[in-house]
Amino acid sequence: METAEMNVTQMPKIGDPAPDFEAMTTKGPVKFSEFAKEKWIIMFSHPADFTPVCTTEMSGFAQRKSEFEALNTELIGLSIDSIHAHLGWVNNVRKNTGVYFDFPIIADLDMKVSKLYGMLQPNESETAAVRAVFFIDPSKKIRLIMYYPLNVGRNMDEILRALEALQTSDEHGVAMPLDWKKGDKVIVPPPKTLDEMEERLADDSIERVDFYLAKKEI
Repeated sequence: METAEMNVTQMPKIGDPAPDFEAMTTKGPVKFSEFAKEKWIIMFSHPADFTPVCTTEMSGFAQRKSEFEALNTELIGLSIDSIHAHLGWVNNVRKNTGVYFDFPIIADLDMKVSKLYGMLQPNESETAAVRAVFFIDPSKKIRLIMYYPLNVGRNMDEILRALEALQTSDEHGVAMPLDWKKGDKVIVPPPKTLDEMEERLADDSIERVDFYLAKKEI
């Protein structure tokens, strides 16, 4: 795994190994290469503790944690705040709303992890991580990245939809059409040879729009 620190403007890309790091979290120290082995990981950043949009987002992750667990996925958050700020915020939200952030939140005061993952974007802010979401598979490869500005909250339904789409694609070797959600038909990969094209045209078990665009149920 990559361990060299990236500069602020450099960002990891889809398909890259997830950069390794060690950090303190609200659940204790974490070495990322050892975290959540054999599971998917959703790593997400928020600009700051004790802020309104971030509170709604973190609450959303906490309230739907069981849905991520059902998809063999661990959550891990991050902001450029101290462990003491994190703990105070977690306690404050639980006291005021009953929602408990029961997943590790990285304390990234030195901005090491934020820089490593391109979460600091100077045109937005040099001192707060943008709202990034990294989908990381069990082999610790980055599979999908979402970036949002500081003033726009994320969509939890879309995060879960994208995670299910990635897992379904891996399991069945298919692709997902526009607005796909669990239970919808999937796209069969296009034929690569004339023989495969003829087989596709003769296959009545799939829904053909044309030889290159076909759907099926799974």
